[in-house]
Amino acid sequence: MKFSDQERALLGALQTDAAASLAELADRAGMATSTVWRKLQEFENLGLLKGRVALLDPAKADVRLCVFATVRLSDHAETSIAGFASVIRSHPEIMEAHAISGTADYILKIRCKDVEAYEGFMTHTLLRSPFVKSVVSSFSLKELKYTTALPL
Repeated sequence: MKFSDQERALLGALQTDAAASLAELADRAGMATSTVWRKLQEFENLGLLKGRVALLDPAKADVRLCVFATVRLSDHAETSIAGFASVIRSHPEIMEAHAISGTADYILKIRCKDVEAYEGFMTHTLLRSPFVKSVVSSFSLKELKYTTALPL
């Protein structure tokens, strides 16, 4: 999609603060309030605007441990891939899951309270899944950058 400068400004303002009022968004984007409302409806209808959420502080929500786990599947049959996808969707600890190239099949971003909680999750959920052959875990020591805003 191609965006005008004002549309880019509107999307940027929305990514910064989804709770901003129409008037605030209009001011930041240099548009009339009615135009902002119409643009938001258009973006929703196009599927560009998928939802509006609140971002929580992981430490204050008591899920400060961030783990990146690379997963190798036991096989690549359609039923295994679908079964693994079902496991991923059913566990809120798994915040992101990406099919990747290289020696692993997937990389997961997992948030847990602490190492003990992750060990239990890995042992009782991931490694007990018949679809998973192996898991290699890396723990984030320090977050240097975190954003949900897409570069427009």
